[in-house]
Amino acid sequence: MNTSRYAVPVAACALGALLLSACTSDTGGRRAQEAAEDAANAMGQADTARMKVALITHGGTGDTFWDTVRAGAEDAAYKSNAELVYAGDAEVSGQAALIENAVDQDVDGIAVSLPDPEALADAVRRAEEAGIPVVGLNSGMDAWRELGLLSYFGQDERLTGEAFGERLNAAGAGHAVCVIHEQGHVDQEARCAGVAETFEGESEILYVDGTDMPSVRSTIEAKLRQESSIDYVVALGAPFALAAVGSVDDAGSEARIATFDLNAELVTAIENGDIEFAVDQQPYLQGYLAIDALWLFHTNGNFSGGGVQPVLTGPAFVDAENIEEIAAFAGNGTR
Repeated sequence: MNTSRYAVPVAACALGALLLSACTSDTGGRRAQEAAEDAANAMGQADTARMKVALITHGGTGDTFWDTVRAGAEDAAYKSNAELVYAGDAEVSGQAALIENAVDQDVDGIAVSLPDPEALADAVRRAEEAGIPVVGLNSGMDAWRELGLLSYFGQDERLTGEAFGERLNAAGAGHAVCVIHEQGHVDQEARCAGVAETFEGESEILYVDGTDMPSVRSTIEAKLRQESSIDYVVALGAPFALAAVGSVDDAGSEARIATFDLNAELVTAIENGDIEFAVDQQPYLQGYLAIDALWLFHTNGNFSGGGVQPVLTGPAFVDAENIEEIAAFAGNGTR
């Protein structure tokens, strides 16, 4: 990997209104900030020069997954004596604009998710050409090296999907529907493809509008009514798995639900038996490691993963057998 363009860190200045205004949710922001303040009592702070970094994701409004990523990033920023500005936009064009805006404001580093690497490539390359180091997280594992990113933090979604399919086999499932809530998202497609690769029963994909939860619930319900043989709903995010609980009830179906990703509500749902199992990719860790990687590069020239291998944060299966140990952390916004 050519690192010459990163040799001299650029000076930071305030991000503009576009970046400041695009957040997943005010509530999530407050939770992330409170988590960072609590962490201040438990960890030291680096005495290195103050820096400013941007975390730019495809997180949509109200998606608690990204609140957890942000909490990890906030804690890492505090530890690193860095100012973190978070922005998210579920539309790829909006996310590209946020990256461009961060470049215009000369931040010291950018951490970015890559749900559509091709559509974000120009914005990422502009950052790199400006001498701003960029790391990837959560999505885009197959593209981060090609785009010249320093490091990548996440899970291999195709392999995780394959492990999920094997888990369905062990559960005796016969007909599964994999619910994609962001059509065109490379990693969601990879998850469902992985499930289909190893699952021995019948599998199909159902596309829903992830920005409209009532629609998600009704679309899944309609599918369950249409095909009574479906015995497993595979969700690709905790909020959508929780919506599917209502869908199953409304349809009078006996289908069980399993999901990728985790949040506090889903922990409770597993405890109550409403959700069979979940795959935890540790979003807090993704946010924390991404920001920490920018600080390490800025202060010591380090490359997490050597600039060659991704740093894997998952998968880990969570079910009734190990939910107690996860539940202990779920209430503080870090799982």
